[in-house]
Amino acid sequence: MVDLTKKIIEFNEERDWDQFHSPENLAKSISIEAGELLECFQWNNEYDIEEVKEELADVINYCLLMADKIGVDPKKIVLEKMEKTAKKYPIEKSKGKSTKYNKL
Repeated sequence: MVDLTKKIIEFNEERDWDQFHSPENLAKSISIEAGELLECFQWNNEYDIEEVKEELADVINYCLLMADKIGVDPKKIVLEKMEKTAKKYPIEKSKGKSTKYNKL
């Protein structure tokens, strides 16, 4: 993850794009790219894997830039969130169910 983030930052620095990457703009970009990812599945279950990969890469790219911009470690925050989620969704209550935690 660290190497990937460094490559993304270097790519952006070479193009002087950091000036556009405020946390607010990055959050907007994540949402926009997530919408484009969703669009790949808009009308049916068929999808073009190449389009999906490109849109997913855009989402990941902006997420890693956001993490760097606000000074957090992506791996650490994902693991912390999984720990919280595990408490909300204990295996014995949630396995195989899509029910929200407050309805289990």
